[in-house]
Amino acid sequence: MSFDPDHYRMGWNYPAPILTGPGRIRELPGLCRELGMTAPLLITDPGLAGLPMVRDIVEQASGEGLAIAVFSAIKGNPTGKNVLDGVAAFNRGGHDGVIAFGGGSGLDAAKAVALMAGQREGLSLWALEDVGDNWRQADAEALVPCVAVPTTAGTGSEVGRASVITDEAAHVKRIIFHPSMLPARVILDPELTVGLPPAITAATGMDALSHCLEAWCSPRYHPMAEGIAVEGIRRVRDFLSRAFADGQDLEARMNMLVASSMGATAFQRGLGAMHALAHPLGALFDAHHGTLNAILMPYVLRANERAIGEPMVRLGRYLDLRQPGTAAVIDWVLSLREGQGIPHTLAELGIDTAQADRVGHMAVADPSSGTNPIVFNDHQYRDIFVAAVEGRV
Repeated sequence: MSFDPDHYRMGWNYPAPILTGPGRIRELPGLCRELGMTAPLLITDPGLAGLPMVRDIVEQASGEGLAIAVFSAIKGNPTGKNVLDGVAAFNRGGHDGVIAFGGGSGLDAAKAVALMAGQREGLSLWALEDVGDNWRQADAEALVPCVAVPTTAGTGSEVGRASVITDEAAHVKRIIFHPSMLPARVILDPELTVGLPPAITAATGMDALSHCLEAWCSPRYHPMAEGIAVEGIRRVRDFLSRAFADGQDLEARMNMLVASSMGATAFQRGLGAMHALAHPLGALFDAHHGTLNAILMPYVLRANERAIGEPMVRLGRYLDLRQPGTAAVIDWVLSLREGQGIPHTLAELGIDTAQADRVGHMAVADPSSGTNPIVFNDHQYRDIFVAAVEGRV
């Protein structure tokens, strides 16, 4: 194999300070003060906003002198309007920082609010879509500090420099990016995840697996991301079923939070067809992102089979699979899904093939498609989508 210097010409970035372990949420007020916050806005989703954990955080922060408030008008797939409403609440309340609290929707919306709250009037959120150097239009000094606290183990958005936001007018999910969107501090406290229902534990855990798997299969040169990806996959193998079976298993919950952050760190190497399809399907059908990735996973691995043989053999060996290779990894994925009640087909989510051509076009246009091991065209994406609706692995 000849040496290609362009293949090795990359830029690598890694996460912020992370506090791990049970009970670390009690250190949140101190972290806010470290970052100069006196009046943080805690942004979360409506389902969490009324729970005791949020009430306890607000009471503790208020008791320690922080003028904290809560904003929770966020959809499961956060929209541009959700972000704008969050910015309005931030400015109206005179806030000086953001606490991103919750699953992927809360974290993504909060990070986008932290990005936009101090920007010049007239700068559109969509102007910062992750295309070319769009991020340079934003004033990096205007971003407000952010502390991220995930309550699910899936997206890994707490260690990411982007947010996935739905453009409802165009019926498309857009990736909003800025290098400084990375939260300044992260808390991974497994006690915050013990109340997750088994179905959400499964769907979010499979989302973490999808990040690790797609990063592992990416053709980009990033050995550090490869190492993180494969270890993240191992942790999903060892701990997701345990967390699904017993939500009070703090060791399993802790390791799934870590696997989630590892997945989002690793996908600096790139994602692929799972996400290129999941993003348009989420926008068109408002379906849960993790569930979509979980269903699409074996179909995409099969479609990529001719290009991922060697990494699948290495992965199979690392996971101690018999006769390691793509077939063995697919069988493992199918078994893992079945054990957690994940649907086998998109049809089980109420998704049909009526918009198959549109899905194919949207998948090609999605930024995640650029690092799939095979550069699929719209017809090939259409075929993968139809196979996932009909259950043909």
